[in-house]
Amino acid sequence: MTGSAVHSDAEGIHGVLSGLELPCHLVRNGGRLGMCHEPPPGAQVLATAGAMPPQALGDSGFLRRHDVRLPYMAGAMAGGIAGTRLVAALSRAGCLAVFGAAGLPERRIDAALGELARELGDGPYACNLIHSPMAPHLERTVVDLCLRHRVRCVEASAFVQVTPELVRYRLAGLRPDRTGGVCAGHRVIGKVSREETAEMFLRPAPEELVQLLRQQGLVTAEQAELARRVPLSDAVTVESDSGGHTDRRPLAVLLPTLARLRTRVAREYGDGMPPVHLGAAGGIGSPHAVAAAFALGADYVVSGSVNQATVEADTSAAVKRLLAGAGIADCVMAPAADMFEQGIQVQVLGRGTMFAARAGLLLRLYHDYGGLDELPQAERRRLEDRVLRRSLERTWEETAAYLKEYHPDWLARAERDPKHKMAMVFRWYLGMTSRWAVSGDADRATDWQVWCGPAMGAFNAWTAGTALAAPGNRRAADVAGHLMRGAAYLTRTGHLRATGVRIPAACADYRLPPP
Repeated sequence: MTGSAVHSDAEGIHGVLSGLELPCHLVRNGGRLGMCHEPPPGAQVLATAGAMPPQALGDSGFLRRHDVRLPYMAGAMAGGIAGTRLVAALSRAGCLAVFGAAGLPERRIDAALGELARELGDGPYACNLIHSPMAPHLERTVVDLCLRHRVRCVEASAFVQVTPELVRYRLAGLRPDRTGGVCAGHRVIGKVSREETAEMFLRPAPEELVQLLRQQGLVTAEQAELARRVPLSDAVTVESDSGGHTDRRPLAVLLPTLARLRTRVAREYGDGMPPVHLGAAGGIGSPHAVAAAFALGADYVVSGSVNQATVEADTSAAVKRLLAGAGIADCVMAPAADMFEQGIQVQVLGRGTMFAARAGLLLRLYHDYGGLDELPQAERRRLEDRVLRRSLERTWEETAAYLKEYHPDWLARAERDPKHKMAMVFRWYLGMTSRWAVSGDADRATDWQVWCGPAMGAFNAWTAGTALAAPGNRRAADVAGHLMRGAAYLTRTGHLRATGVRIPAACADYRLPPP
């Protein structure tokens, strides 16, 4: 297809629109309407849409700050589901991906970060740092490992308050630059779904925590001074209706709200404060969703559920097949393992597993009874036969052994508090269900806990009948590339429609490769 060729048929028009790296024009040539990249001599130009390569979406500052080619990020999936293969594949494709450190033992995080440092060097990648109010030593461990392996970026998730470890990571990378500004060698991307948590990432680190770290000798006087001149984070990901922990807020409501908050906070500090980028997460499973997020003002987008079904994700092939068959209505809410006692829920796959119903039973029993000894015999049998599939005594023995090694204070409390002991036993089941899913334990298939949001169903509907329909063809870099090119295509056609151009129905959508 030559640049000056004018195309009037649907296939030719689609080909012109798909040439995203070149401008496209609607022209009248010899009495006929058509589209081309370069108007031929004498043609009347009726409408023009500029070049729209995928990297033009979002904010170019995000690309420079994180050394990526696309404003696209793959969020962390706990338990190492977002493992080194996934992170490396996306990094090499010019995207930012986050290693899912949450829930992993220190030795596995240490090995994974060492592998990423060797394979990717200075390439873009991040490590998840999850807020652990019940076990702050876990935050300290991850920060220590990130500093040891010179990880340049962390995704800070589930933070409801700023903690010393988060501030320590941020400040340890601060140094003055040649122009008198501040170079932030350690980048922080906060993941939020509320205004109050967003605001703490938009402002500098709290002075009291900075001074505490200074007194402890964990940061220098210079770093403590520089901390006043930079926000706590470089970017804030606005998380809407997503898999796992979610407040299920609509992105179209949440993102503009936090954008206004960002503007207000920035005005307080003036031009000297570096800008904070805003990202969109939750529901990112089709080009339409990606294009909509950028239209709402997102500087970058963050995918989640769709990556769990890719070749590189470190979960079982059986789970990937389940995910590939999910629809947009196949997600349900269920009690969370890490915040079970508080009644916090996570969004999981409902189709093909009984996890949500069984986890709901545990929550009801926890609310209705003061301890395991109070359970009626019928409830106890139901619990042991249908959910735990083992005796309560054996479950407690295994739970106690784990607590003795990792949380001795929790064990001491459980031995004197029957209600807490019940919670720890129920947490055993909630914790094991995600492990059974990752390993593909066929004997416990009906118990699999698979974190998933409606984006998975949207992705499956979009890819039906194409090369990406089969799980074996879903490579993370290809998924990212097609989502971004599809969003750029839709953005281009949207620009043309805004000028009054009618796009033929056959050309309305970006096309995936056939199977």
